[in-house]
Amino acid sequence: MPDNVRSQVVTQGVQRSPNRAMLRAVGFQDQDFTKPIVGIANGYSTITPCNMGINVLAQRAEAAVKNASAMPQMFGTITISDGISMGTEGMKYSLVSRDVIADSIETACNGQSMDGVLAIGGCDKNMPGAMIAMARMNIPAIFVYGGTIKPGHHNGRDLTVVSAFEAVGQYSAGKIDENELMEVERKACPGAGSCGGMYTANTMSSAFEAMGMSLPYSSTMAAEDAEKADSAEKSALVLVEAIRKQLLPRQILTRKAFENAISVIMAIGGSTNAVLHLLAIAHSAGVELILDDFETIRAKVPVLCDLKPSGRYVATDLHRAGGIPQVMKMLLVHDLIHGDALTITGQTIAEILADVPEEPAKDQDVIRPWDNPMYAQGHLAILRGNLATEGAVAKITGVKKPQITGPARVFESEEACLDAILAGQIQAGDVIVVRYEGPKGGPGMREMLAPTSALIGAGLGDAVGLITDGRFSGGTYGMVVGHVAPEAAVGGTIGLVQEGDTITIDAPARLLQLNVSDEELERRRANWQPPKSRYTKGVLAKYAKLVSSSSVGAVTDLGLG
Repeated sequence: MPDNVRSQVVTQGVQRSPNRAMLRAVGFQDQDFTKPIVGIANGYSTITPCNMGINVLAQRAEAAVKNASAMPQMFGTITISDGISMGTEGMKYSLVSRDVIADSIETACNGQSMDGVLAIGGCDKNMPGAMIAMARMNIPAIFVYGGTIKPGHHNGRDLTVVSAFEAVGQYSAGKIDENELMEVERKACPGAGSCGGMYTANTMSSAFEAMGMSLPYSSTMAAEDAEKADSAEKSALVLVEAIRKQLLPRQILTRKAFENAISVIMAIGGSTNAVLHLLAIAHSAGVELILDDFETIRAKVPVLCDLKPSGRYVATDLHRAGGIPQVMKMLLVHDLIHGDALTITGQTIAEILADVPEEPAKDQDVIRPWDNPMYAQGHLAILRGNLATEGAVAKITGVKKPQITGPARVFESEEACLDAILAGQIQAGDVIVVRYEGPKGGPGMREMLAPTSALIGAGLGDAVGLITDGRFSGGTYGMVVGHVAPEAAVGGTIGLVQEGDTITIDAPARLLQLNVSDEELERRRANWQPPKSRYTKGVLAKYAKLVSSSSVGAVTDLGLG
């Protein structure tokens, strides 16, 4: 065992006997005090289907650690269900939970001098929260994804949780009756696992596999399949070996690893939230990464996968078609990922992909052949203009009209916007503005799945633009632009928009523009007053005080060191 294994402090002489006494109470025997201590950060809860199957994986990993002559110490981490909190005040806690998870894992591992950590998570913020902690601590670490949900089925079509949100819009628009709405609700989520399309959870699990911090093929496995538990066991064994070799996260989470993750996210059509989370993880890892890096890679990488929300298939279909390794091999062959990047297994990306075919199987169309991609360039564009001088993020594929200029319909909250959509007050050609929903202004940067799904359900997805300083669910698609920075709460131009102003969203030109003169904007700016925060105590107040701009990942420790 290496000399720098941290937990061996408990063996140093009689003065440490109280430490040993307490460890004996949790199962340590005489022979165990020279073994590495492995933390198992267990995200199990019954709050959400994303996490309800995780305890079985944690127990399987725990047993594997013991069998590998190491000592597991299991502890819990929290989760917030984005899908359940969506459209409510509770969604303000979703992004906050990313940092709470990171802080809790760091606190437990460093407080107990653990030698490594295996983190298991399901819902969206579990993954970036765990990875932020891993990058901060820089002790051997691996992530185990709780797995994707299998699709629901109704009238011959696959359903996901987004189907339920869109059905609300269809019902409000008179396109379906109440019975159909209830059938979709009943069948959309049939069991355990994270939301089934290429939404945020599956996007981030795929990114972590691409970065080398999770095992090959693990990111698209179904939560309820036996191979997921087998993968958790293998992950534990790989981690114990990494502890012995002192293979550390920052040796893996290099600039090349982040570029690989961005390339894969573009190729699979992943969530806009990946931009926010990768910026935050890079900050913790000490890797320089900026918004423009996403745009540089987007221009080179095609969208290869036909996946929901804008496509046809779900993550389990991608898994059967070859999973993330198949996508990565295609990118590797065309020099769009770094094959020499290291992984937690000790192998390079190229070594892991050595036996993967260069082209996908011809009997499937989830992963398109290289010469027939879904789109020639990536789907996550960085827009700038006087409305977003620090940048904004748009998902531009699957949109029939990637340009719109129309009158602003201004709302100070997500709820007010949704009410207007459901009441039929939004017309084709409008550009909706939802503001004071940013990291500080929300606080917590809520996702706008309810309004965007209502627009889709009402048949306005391609006819109405929507911009916000908040976020979007990975299940969102349409002419939408999020992460607008600077946000309204800090005096960003989005806070100066008035009802009826014209706004231009031009995705090909990567432009987000308020068509008002500079002189008029300066007059409005001089009269603008920041709103008083509704939260003066507790976690939301602390978060609003600490959080940075979304353009640098909405991190809470910027400039502290």
